[in-house]
Amino acid sequence: MKTYARVLTIAGSDSGGGAGIQADIKAISATGGYAASAITAVTVQNTLGVQAVHNVPVDIVKGQISAVLEDIGADAVKIGMLSSAELVRAVGETLLRFGIGNIVLDPVMIATSGDRLIDEDAVQVLAGELAPHARVITPNIPEAEVLSGLRIRCTNDLPEAARALSVSLSSVRKVSVLMKSGHLEDSETVDYFYNAEDDRLIELRAPRVESRNTHGTGCTLSSAFASYLAQGFGLDEAARMAKQYISRAITLGADYVIGSGHGPVNHFGI
Repeated sequence: MKTYARVLTIAGSDSGGGAGIQADIKAISATGGYAASAITAVTVQNTLGVQAVHNVPVDIVKGQISAVLEDIGADAVKIGMLSSAELVRAVGETLLRFGIGNIVLDPVMIATSGDRLIDEDAVQVLAGELAPHARVITPNIPEAEVLSGLRIRCTNDLPEAARALSVSLSSVRKVSVLMKSGHLEDSETVDYFYNAEDDRLIELRAPRVESRNTHGTGCTLSSAFASYLAQGFGLDEAARMAKQYISRAITLGADYVIGSGHGPVNHFGI
């Protein structure tokens, strides 16, 4: 009997299709997984930005998660932006009830513009109650600074930040950290993956591609990571494959024109 590698993504909807649930479903599908979803918010959004957000009631979010897990199940769960402390806590409690092991948390807190996307209470609950149950978190530099309290100025700061963040979050289980370096202006992107389960640090290098089509890169990377974990790959291999996937998606999407602002990556490599 054939079975799918099942991935549940918990995140907001992007009406422009480049990030959020839409990017998650594309990335999971493109990397060989089966995507189910629980939508936390509906955004009015295109390549130029977000005009409005409607948060889905917490009970409905919990209901979506429970409905999927009670019937379909999940080999991995990817979590994106959660708008409030109440929602962060509810998502964590629901996943714990089902004993989900492969949780990939993309701690979406800081927009590219530098604006804070969730309030301080939600950050505290995320760091103190949800992240310690994740197997992997995938912060960018501003998010890692908020969570770790460290200042990250250059690529050489990333390994220390990844280890420090892992230590601070590993109160329940060993939390591995994929530190993304996209905010640094280097000639190549050098991400670092700290495998907390094996106490191993690996470099993930790729050429930097000049492109305006980078909307949804964080969503895409974390979803690919979850998809590979769902398929049974180990942490190091899943990290490498996810990095290769997002690098290729950025490269192949660079020459496309869609909308008037920041377009998406090329999820399907066409």
